[in-house]
Amino acid sequence: MGVLRFYFFLLIFSVSFVFSQNQTVGVFEYSEGVYDGYTLFSPSKKTYLIDNCGNVINEWSSDYRTGGSIYFLEDGSLLRTTKINTLEVFQAGGIGGGIEKLDWNNNVTWSYPYNSETYHQHHDVEPLPNGNILMLAWERKTAEQAIAHGRDPALLEDGELWPEYIIEIEPTEDGGNIVWEWHLWDHLIQDIDPDLPNYGIVSDHPELLNINYVGPGLSNAGGKADWIHANSIEYNSDLDQIIISSRHLNEFWIIDHSTTTEEAASNSGGNSGMGGDILYRWGNPMAYGRGDVADRVLFGQHHVQWIDSSFPGGDNILIFNNGQNRPDGDYSSIDEISIPVNGYNYDLEPGEPYGPSDLIWTYVADNPTDFYADHISGCQRLENGNTLICSGPQGTFYEVDQLSNIVWEYINPVFGNMILNQGDSPPTAGFPGNNPSNSVFRCEKLSPEFLGFEKFELVVGNPIEGPPYIYPSFCNSTILIEEKNDIYLIKRLDLLGREILKTKGVYFEIYSDGSIDKIYQIK
Repeated sequence: MGVLRFYFFLLIFSVSFVFSQNQTVGVFEYSEGVYDGYTLFSPSKKTYLIDNCGNVINEWSSDYRTGGSIYFLEDGSLLRTTKINTLEVFQAGGIGGGIEKLDWNNNVTWSYPYNSETYHQHHDVEPLPNGNILMLAWERKTAEQAIAHGRDPALLEDGELWPEYIIEIEPTEDGGNIVWEWHLWDHLIQDIDPDLPNYGIVSDHPELLNINYVGPGLSNAGGKADWIHANSIEYNSDLDQIIISSRHLNEFWIIDHSTTTEEAASNSGGNSGMGGDILYRWGNPMAYGRGDVADRVLFGQHHVQWIDSSFPGGDNILIFNNGQNRPDGDYSSIDEISIPVNGYNYDLEPGEPYGPSDLIWTYVADNPTDFYADHISGCQRLENGNTLICSGPQGTFYEVDQLSNIVWEYINPVFGNMILNQGDSPPTAGFPGNNPSNSVFRCEKLSPEFLGFEKFELVVGNPIEGPPYIYPSFCNSTILIEEKNDIYLIKRLDLLGREILKTKGVYFEIYSDGSIDKIYQIK
């Protein structure tokens, strides 16, 4: 009969550990090869930073639920979107309304509301190296404006359109200055009214978006106002370019950020020479008339991003492919592609769709339908080559290695403003797709060496969930300093190797059948 040896320590708070406990939340898997880092996520008005054992390193509390994305910045502050919409317009998934910064001690140091009857921030923002912030927003166009721009009146189910645009905000003490703008409305083509100036052959202009193309397979797309539904934005400082994910059109676009605002409204200027036109797009060539249903490879995707150039797969594109209404069934995947960049532009053969036609790497569950997130969700390539995955509707985070082995798994214990105890399950009744209610838009893992941590002492607290606390074996191991007459003095180190506990403890020997042979209570 095998013996598993665990060292446990007594903390100043009461810790319960029940070996027969049915685990429902917290850390389920922690294997060798996991990336040592801290995971940031915001399931509610609170934002949490946890270690690989699920222990809280820091938490922030806002007056607002998150509007989507959150970021921990190099200056040690938390940047979070805020859900502050109180208007009758712009009611759609991912609604936000503004952004705010909080310091380590939970003080709001800056805020920037961005919402009105005619425009509204949503989903994602992107902090820039210069301290400015890119923001995704909708702008409201009336039916008359849409028709004058070539929209088919039959495709105005809501009587208006919300095309995407991007602003760059320079934070100031009393708000911010908008220093750059890009509007999709300036880069549209249509083929139904030759009397309008944006008339043309769609397949001849992949640099422009067909105002009358509606994405297939998503019930909330079609003629709805939010027919684009961009859900992520990211910046590449080497190229000075921006990538945008459109869920409803099942594709992503890359645009030039090196332009002036005036050039961004045109088709010339910037490093690319193409102004604000689309430099590259991938996922659904039907959107620009160069493919059919068999060529579509994205299905309601989220969190499209460049992989850090110094990480495995550097400069490739990583995508959370939600997989809603795939031809072979509903399942999600994490897809990695190498795109045909050529200087500041992208190779494209005449009459052909943008490549590539093959993936560099993909993660799919052994039984594909076991991993399926129909909305929200995200992914991140880590420094050691692992990939962090947020299966958003289920509030579940996975870390997988390059061979697709799950080396870390965590289930969020927060739903609404409630914290679950271990053994309690999030309710599912009344939530879309019978999903649990502990959903998370996405998560991010940060290195212990991240510059933003330099000013702070990272103190390990309790897990988020209520007791009993169940830890994987990696979290229970300690370093034995002294042993004498069954008395053990032990110490525990944090992820940076700093001593966080030195105390007498408890020693267990647990057999594979669950029985406990020895228990030493340290006095």
